[in-house]
Amino acid sequence: MARKRLRISEPFGARLARLRRDRNITQNELARHVGLAQPNISDYERGRFVPRGPLIIRLARVLEVSTDQLLGVEPVKRNGSPPLDRSAARRLRKINLLSRRDRQALLRTIDAYLTKTNLAADAGNARGSGR
Repeated sequence: MARKRLRISEPFGARLARLRRDRNITQNELARHVGLAQPNISDYERGRFVPRGPLIIRLARVLEVSTDQLLGVEPVKRNGSPPLDRSAARRLRKINLLSRRDRQALLRTIDAYLTKTNLAADAGNARGSGR
């Protein structure tokens, strides 16, 4: 039985850096989330080293992709929405750390502001069923 050869068009380090930037995560933030120091992330992105199994799994979870997508075996599916700027992305990550009750209170405040500025319809669609 012949083995199918994988064609990976983008080096691992470049893909890791792109995925990290697409999610507006700094090297420091990524390192903190996976239990490393920032220079380690830099080394991976520059192709000096390639992470092993358990770290690949942690990186994939933080970057919200499958391990196959992180490794370049499968393409990364894009969700079609425009990327957030860094400050908005950081705030959203912090909001996700709030208790459910506090998060709901904050979302009600945001909805009230958006209603006032006529942007409520877009906000409701973007949030989905998060209530």
